[in-house]
Amino acid sequence: QDAFVAFHVDKVLVSKYLKPLQTGELAPDQPSVEPNKNELLVKDFRELRDTVEKMGLLEPNPFFFFLHLAHILLLDSAAWLILFYFGTSLMPFVVSLLVLTISQVQASWLQHDLGHLSVFSKTKWNHLLHKFVMCHLIGASAKWWTLLHSQHHSKPNCFHKDPDIDMHPFLFTLGKQLSVELGIKKKKYMPYNHQHKYFFITLPPLLFPTYFHCHTFYIAYTKRYWADLAWMMTFYIRFFYTYGSLLEIKSVLAYYFIFRMLESSWFVWVSQMNHIPMDIYYDKNLDWVSTQLQATCNVEQSLFNDWFTGHLNFQIEHHLFPTMPRHNYWKVAPLVKSLCAKHGLEYQCKPLLTAFADIVHSLKSSGELWLDAYLHK
Repeated sequence: QDAFVAFHVDKVLVSKYLKPLQTGELAPDQPSVEPNKNELLVKDFRELRDTVEKMGLLEPNPFFFFLHLAHILLLDSAAWLILFYFGTSLMPFVVSLLVLTISQVQASWLQHDLGHLSVFSKTKWNHLLHKFVMCHLIGASAKWWTLLHSQHHSKPNCFHKDPDIDMHPFLFTLGKQLSVELGIKKKKYMPYNHQHKYFFITLPPLLFPTYFHCHTFYIAYTKRYWADLAWMMTFYIRFFYTYGSLLEIKSVLAYYFIFRMLESSWFVWVSQMNHIPMDIYYDKNLDWVSTQLQATCNVEQSLFNDWFTGHLNFQIEHHLFPTMPRHNYWKVAPLVKSLCAKHGLEYQCKPLLTAFADIVHSLKSSGELWLDAYLHK
């Protein structure tokens, strides 16, 4: 199926692991085929994928990713050197924090590429460098990320299937239909009509230093990802040894927590701008293309936007071709636009600041819908 083709680089290797798995129909409410599939759209998309492969757009440029890794390592080193050479007064402390935050976020974008097997043609090299970047440079589990992110890509914005929207309904109410449904059931875990306000002080600054920080260790331990845990410990040993040689314990802990908050804020605004404003509902069992397009939108291209978002401004292309190297998104974008135009599918592309504002607007709208349904008699 299209999802299988989209996710796997070496399909022969993966097929070996499929042999012992049981095949057959799923539960009645979870059909193994898409009952609402647009046959012509599926046909045209498969032709587009054949074209993409013939154009070589699934082939990575190692030099591009080498430069990206080099600038991450340079920034990572510079953050410590700033404190070493200029001291630990306020100004060097702040500058060092900003430099390390940039390095960490850019490492997050690179691990995302590696997790999608889009940096090397050989799967094992992607996995090995993924462990180095995600576990050693960032301090999180590579397998933990793959487990959650693969589910997100399979069913983006589908409630109960996409872990990225598990914050509904405990922290936020998301999507028009889900918000009305929650209001009708008279459920209230938070003051959702104010969620567009408390969003600023909850999810962006606190996702990494609280939830992700604990969850990555919890999953790695419970699922026995021992190699990941060992790699992760090298990050913490390196960080607290190097920065602990320059800062007092309170300052080191403050430094760590602040850069995690800054990193988290950057990540959340970028990662949510493509999905939160889009349709969020239960799985409609649509075809691959329709499933991805109803849940994703793009942000305008520029050198800054490409770098700042790790090319996640091309979210539509990324979701349709998750193993495509990010430096080729701009090449396939016109072909995807043509496909959408032919089938009357909306291809949303907006300015960066508009995309950020739409997160807040969608949360406000969802909160108002919940309140109306909640108060309705």
